[in-house]
Formats: sequence, C-alpha cells, structure tokens
Amino acid sequence: MWWSVRSRFIHLALLDRARLRRIAVRYAEHGWEVVPGACLTGRRFVCDRDGCRTRACHPALASWEKAASADPAMVTAWWQHQPHSLLLATGRAFDVLEMPAYLGRRVLDAGMRIPHRSRGGTQVGRSYGPVAVTPAGRWMFLVRPGDPLRPELDQCYYVVRHGLGSWIPAPPTRLPEGPVRWVVSPELVQWRLPDSYATQHLLVDTLRSMSPANSPAGFPGQLPLPRRSR
Repeated sequence: MWWSVRSRFIHLALLDRARLRRIAVRYAEHGWEVVPGACLTGRRFVCDRDGCRTRACHPALASWEKAASADPAMVTAWWQHQPHSLLLATGRAFDVLEMPAYLGRRVLDAGMRIPHRSRGGTQVGRSYGPVAVTPAGRWMFLVRPGDPLRPELDQCYYVVRHGLGSWIPAPPTRLPEGPVRWVVSPELVQWRLPDSYATQHLLVDTLRSMSPANSPAGFPGQLPLPRRSR
C-alpha cells in the first residue's frame, strides 16, 4: 500500500512538471520571457539558492532578471527535472496592472462592453487582454509595456504596476491557497495586449463611479501594499 501511494504521488508530480514545462514553453514561443520559480513544498516555496529564507513565491535564480528567457530550449531545460513555479518577467513583452477583485471584475466588465473595430475580418481595438487572478483574489491585467501609472492612480495603494524589474506568478502556478488561473486566457484574445492607458482609463472611471457606501471599508484608504516596480 505504501508503495502504491508513493508511486501515485511520483506519477502526479511528473504530470505536474510536464504540464508546467509545456505551458512555460508555450509562453516563450509567444515572446513572453519566463523565469523558473521556487518549488512549492507543503505551504512554503523552496529553491536551491544558498541561504535563501524566502517562504513566499519567488524566483529560483539569484540573477533572474538576466536569466529570464523566451528561448523554448532554455525553458524546457529549466523544467526538465524540477516542478518549478512558473513566473513571467514584466516590463519586457508586457506590463501588468494588479488590483483587488472588486475592481478587477468591474474593469473587465467595462472593457468587454466597449465594442471593438474589425479590419479585414481581424479584430482590432479590443479594450481588454489576458487577465489572470491569484487564489487570494488579486487580478492581473496584462497590457502593452512602458507606460507609467496615471497621476490619479500613482498614490492608490490598491493598484500595483509591474514593469521592469518585476514578475508575476502565471497560470498554472500553484500557491499555498490554490492555483493561479486565467479569467481571460491569452488564446481567447489571440495573445493581443491592450493599451495600458486604455485599461487605466477604465480603472479610473471605475474608481470614480464607486460611491463610499459601495466601497470597501476605508476606501480609497491607504492600504500599505508594496509595489515591486514602478
């Protein structure tokens, strides 16, 4: 019995690693730079970096900014033996606007209501792109890179911009609370990214439309949420 349970565990671990490798390669093939993350063991993340005491999700490589790669062969090698969590470097192919769920849902709904134009049968001008969500309820909107936060959002601690020097956990990475998942998958929007300021405009309009009675306690508040990148 012990061996059957152990064999089943090993089999599931191999399947998980193969799935992570396959999806990491797919991201790389579309020009998204991938970073291997520490492996989830129980409720903490473990890497091989000497002296690393970080328990939360983090890159497995000390010089991850230089190592981040969109080379499918390199990505395949990283996942050859370890079920690394899957991280995506931001500020390269895309930036990320991260916000709480109560804002993310409203921003996505607003973007989906805006009709997009078509040119020769090809959809253009879409007001939303890939959107991922963490099990803790943080929504991550992938947008075109390079634009800073609008002044209205710069001091809003509910919103985090991930640019150069930052990263996000990407689906299907598993965190202690559960997996990161796509709300809007890259395939659904044909890997297109919306303009960052267009998404920020929707966010600002959403914030302005929310009355204090319908907002979380202390809104707009000063929640001390650190930004990994500006």
